Amino acid sequence: MTISKDQHVGELVAQDYRMAQIFKDHKIDFCCNGDRSLTAVCEKKNISVDQLVEKLENVSSQKDAENINFDVWPLDLLADYIQKTHHRYVEKQSIVLKAYLDKLCKVHGNQHPELHEIKSLFSDSAGELAAHMKKEELILFPFIKKMNTAKDTQQAMPQASFQTVENPIEMMMHDHDAEGERFRKIAELSDDYTPPADACQTYRVTFSLLEEFENDLHKHIHLENNMLFPKAIALEKESLTAV
Repeated sequence: MTISKDQHVGELVAQDYRMAQIFKDHKIDFCCNGDRSLTAVCEKKNISVDQLVEKLENVSSQKDAENINFDVWPLDLLADYIQKTHHRYVEKQSIVLKAYLDKLCKVHGNQHPELHEIKSLFSDSAGELAAHMKKEELILFPFIKKMNTAKDTQQAMPQASFQTVENPIEMMMHDHDAEGERFRKIAELSDDYTPPADACQTYRVTFSLLEEFENDLHKHIHLENNMLFPKAIALEKESLTAV
């Protein structure tokens, strides 16, 4: 795969999710800010765009049977996958992590006061994500699925109270930005999830789970911001043009 320096970060990850790790290694946001070109992000990070392109091309040239090409999935399947994989993960792991963070704060909070802020940030994130996902599951995703069905069956596009699908999508992307910023703060406070020298096993497990949660959230947001949402907007515009 030949990569252009003008290609957007989110577009590249949409084509091959394995590239996400390269961007993560360089602290380049590919989910919430995936609409930037390689040249732009390299200039901001003061890194060589040629070297970055070389790394990305090396990754894309490797065969990987497990690399799923979500880009060819129909919108209804992609929405179901996001809900059943990532929404359920957030619901389950939020409970686990809140319990771990409660314990850490009680045992290690005096020696490591940053734990209290990490706990507060994660608790806020868990609450906001729960409300956010319900809006998607009850309002946005069903409408996207109806649009997809209408296209497949050549029926009229459904009418929505929010006028255009871009309105709820804009709200969801705003939420994504807020959670991205919250987890950047958590990563900063935890020294990129590096346990201190006096950390017990629970401490280490908690930081490992927090990092896993952030990685899953990145993929979750990427699938929506860079794949599901743009295609839903394009489908709606296509239907309006065809009228």
